[in-house]
Amino acid sequence: MDASGNVLLLRWRDPGSGRLLWEPPGGGIEEGETPLAAAFKGAGEIGFTILSISISLVAVLIPLLLMGGIIGRLFREFAVTLAMAIFVSLIVSLTLTPMMASRFLRSHKETRHGRFYQWSERAFDAMLHGYEHGLDLALRWSKTTLLIFFATLALSVYLFVVIPKGFFPQQDTGLITATSEAAQDISFADMKQHQEELGRIVQADPDVASVAMAIGGSGGALNTGRMFVTLKPRDERSANAQQIIARLRPKLEKVQGARLFMQAAQDVRLGGRATRTQFEYTLQDANLAELNEWAPKILNRMKTLPELRDVATDQQTQGTTLTLTIDRDTASRFGIQPQLIDDTLYDAFGQRQVTQYFTQLNSYHVILEILPELQGNLDSLNKLYIKSPTTGDQVPLSAFAKWTSVPVRPLSISHQGQFPAITISFNLAQGVALGQATESIQRAMVELGAPATLSSSFQGTAQAFQQSLGTVPLLIMAALVVVYLILGILYESYIHPLTILSTLPSAGVGALAILMAFGFDFSLIALIGIILLIGIVKKNGIMMVDFAISAERDELLPPEQAIRKAALLRFRPIMMTTMAALLGGVPLMLGTGTGSEIRQPLGYAMVGGLIVSQALTLFTTPVVYLYLDRLSNAFADWGQSGNGDQERPPSEQGSIKQAAE
Repeated sequence: MDASGNVLLLRWRDPGSGRLLWEPPGGGIEEGETPLAAAFKGAGEIGFTILSISISLVAVLIPLLLMGGIIGRLFREFAVTLAMAIFVSLIVSLTLTPMMASRFLRSHKETRHGRFYQWSERAFDAMLHGYEHGLDLALRWSKTTLLIFFATLALSVYLFVVIPKGFFPQQDTGLITATSEAAQDISFADMKQHQEELGRIVQADPDVASVAMAIGGSGGALNTGRMFVTLKPRDERSANAQQIIARLRPKLEKVQGARLFMQAAQDVRLGGRATRTQFEYTLQDANLAELNEWAPKILNRMKTLPELRDVATDQQTQGTTLTLTIDRDTASRFGIQPQLIDDTLYDAFGQRQVTQYFTQLNSYHVILEILPELQGNLDSLNKLYIKSPTTGDQVPLSAFAKWTSVPVRPLSISHQGQFPAITISFNLAQGVALGQATESIQRAMVELGAPATLSSSFQGTAQAFQQSLGTVPLLIMAALVVVYLILGILYESYIHPLTILSTLPSAGVGALAILMAFGFDFSLIALIGIILLIGIVKKNGIMMVDFAISAERDELLPPEQAIRKAALLRFRPIMMTTMAALLGGVPLMLGTGTGSEIRQPLGYAMVGGLIVSQALTLFTTPVVYLYLDRLSNAFADWGQSGNGDQERPPSEQGSIKQAAE
């Protein structure tokens, strides 16, 4: 041992028996060993590290496998696939990879390298030298480094609280679905005219390829229509689906008497209820009158919220009806039966087919009706006459019948469960997350002071998002607890797993910060990125801690030298594995094309988390290791305070007898 306390001995033997207790690990092929022997020794040294990394990564996925509900069903296939891939990779790493290394690796003395290799080696040596200098500063200023770690921990919690929450990213699948709505007393001819006018505006957009339309049908009222807008391929248009909807909205609002509610079709949408816009907020009340009274108030309040767009309702309570009452005594004096009155009204308004003409090329249906411009006018009833079967006179309808259009009646009444329900649907404003919109709606409901008998709830995608808000923190905590337990079992320690998990806060800061910087909300896809980061980032700590423990146990190095040596020797594999994972996330981050929006948060979270984690954990992990080691020793000394004569470990007594060859 030199004056600095560094161990210089090469081999250790028991002073009594002379048995070899320890020898330094060989340098592999570069030290003159055969490729086969070097492969065996390398696999033996790295085997436990690989096992720890793989098992702890699978442990992260256990909460996903056991989850129920919507999130569990969405994540189950992902977790199973990734777990199986990790297990296969573990087997390959411990079997096939050493075999191939023993066959294909050669010493640097036997291999000639080009200029790029020599340049890259010099660059890496310079990087390693810079890291060594920075590591020494971090160890020297250990308290400051520890404060940086705690600041990172606090910042990760703060960013998780303030980042906008969402469910799934808004996609551009190349299809926009739309629902048109007009006055509830509109005729079919007027509705057709309005629908065609809306369709012409949409079709005129340069990024629209085709438009398909329909009116009524499939349970829809006559005053509603549907529209399916197919967009041009993504590389042939200048805007995405949300931008196209935003620029069409002011043009469509100029159409008098009708509105068109548009939403971009999504690959994942929950709930089977057809609504005019994407997200649903349902009101229920056993008292139908109270429900009909409060629903318009809530609708008008939601239209004022800046987080919402295209607020619509399925309430149809203003349908105009005509009630015709027959004076049967008066009608009977003319010999007019109710069936004759009904047939006359159908002849005038029911489009009765009276005959059909055939030609060589076509056939023609002859329809009996009054003039179309008279069909929507109540005064037309005063112009109807019915021929009396007894006298043969033309008797006006008004002579024995009266009619009124009061009161108005609902066109449809929706139900959810056993109670009447009205659903208010909405889209999100540009740049607004679903979490911000739901919070705004809940505040508005409190301000309105709706009666307690009126229940309200989000449905479909918004409902699943509300349920996930409480699940996501529990999911992350469950993953951390499972990883801690697995690492504690592997290392037989309460302290070392904490050192390894100390690498995670910096990854969380990087992931959340880059998502906020590029305008993404924290969606379930971003959550997948966080879960993957928990598994990927902790391998830096495992590599350092595993080697430092071995150095303390086998080389009898003090903790400071052990962790410093571990950080420097494992610097290359840490950089290699991190860069491999980081570059794997770049295509997800930069990918474009149809539906790419659902994958981008995963790429951004991985890349941002790995960059920040790599920059910080290389310095903070050694410092955390030293402080936790001192804490562990303090607890050990406190536990042995009553046994002063108990033999202490040789490394602490400083009296071990050493023999060198």
